[in-house]
Amino acid sequence: MATASSPFHAGEQQVQERLGVRDEIEPWARKVVRGHLPDEHRRFYARLPFVVVAARDGSGRPWATLLVGEPGFVRSPDARSLAIDARPAAGDALEDAFARGVDVGFLGIELATRRRNRINGRVSAPGTGGFEVAVDQTFGNCPQYIHERKWRREATGTTPARRAHDRFSPELRRWIEGADTFFIATGHRGEGESPTFGMDASHRGGEPGFVRVVGERQLVFPDYAGNDHYNTIGNLLMDPRAGIVFVDFEHGGLLQLTGRVRIDWDSPELDRYPGARRLVHFDLDEAVEIEHALPLRWEKAGGSIRSLRMVEKIRESEEIPSFVFESRDGGPLADFRAGQHLPVELEGTGPGCGVSRTYSLSNGPGQGRYRISVKRHPQGVASRCLHDNIEVGAILSARAPAGDFLLDPSSPRPVVLVSAGVGL
Repeated sequence: MATASSPFHAGEQQVQERLGVRDEIEPWARKVVRGHLPDEHRRFYARLPFVVVAARDGSGRPWATLLVGEPGFVRSPDARSLAIDARPAAGDALEDAFARGVDVGFLGIELATRRRNRINGRVSAPGTGGFEVAVDQTFGNCPQYIHERKWRREATGTTPARRAHDRFSPELRRWIEGADTFFIATGHRGEGESPTFGMDASHRGGEPGFVRVVGERQLVFPDYAGNDHYNTIGNLLMDPRAGIVFVDFEHGGLLQLTGRVRIDWDSPELDRYPGARRLVHFDLDEAVEIEHALPLRWEKAGGSIRSLRMVEKIRESEEIPSFVFESRDGGPLADFRAGQHLPVELEGTGPGCGVSRTYSLSNGPGQGRYRISVKRHPQGVASRCLHDNIEVGAILSARAPAGDFLLDPSSPRPVVLVSAGVGL
């Protein structure tokens, strides 16, 4: 059962118990889930050109959408409130949703830096040009699975065009299966009052094709390792209704879906999705397609982040294993020169693992794979994360090898090499 001091409701706690992370995540989350907006988060929201919002329509169905404006259209008058000077586009499924007392979830996401923060609360003051929200919970998220994109404003002067669908047409199927990003709205409101109740807006990302349309009204997507909060899955355990929105980043369109979800905890098809922990099956109730919904366009920052899959874990000594990675999608990896390092991101592998580190590459160039060798330090957050949580099949994000600690083989100057850590 949820307790008054826990940042999680009963559904989230049940998932944590089932997956064996409950005792570890509870004390950690009590430190990072807050009942207010830290000053850093208040400044973060104020510079965004859009936010993702989750809410319910008049029939109680959850939907997700994007609200847009000039940076500053989201303000935090104080640490317990948020003011949004924007409304949904005409025809949006949440066009008339933001009445007083309505549960709302916010995801602030800066695609260019891959930063994201979340809020849940309730509408406290609706207005014709926007609304205000009383904050219940806030917390930050790691950058895992976020694809870097740079935005620009493009006012087309075209009126948004709305089309409703009750099934996935071939055109919608191509959109969905070509997507590398979507946002999902879920929620749970139990009896009584608790800041753990309400709506949640969350990000999901992967390689194009990670969402599959498997019928006229069905799609399926993987659920990867995250922060062990299980906000989305915990909500769905209590209420299987969900909303999904896909963004046409090139043309500013939205595809909003609402329906019901079934969680497949032990699917035989998990092998199709390296690193996935579960599959989520979504049955469509209604789809809303809005062309020209947004005055924003995004360009992908090509190839700066790669998903890597660990293929070997080699024990070099009692304290030092080597971790060998190949590309998750089977494509070629950027080559490197001896002396360079690999910047890796350790997210979603347990409390304290949301960090980035650089490790020297310990294999030779031209092999089509990366190897790092890491000594375990008793107080080292990253080394303990790697040693204790990363096994063969795990998925990590990494940037291209970098560093200028290089030898010039043509130089006549002598070289002195000094060893520290695991070696030269």
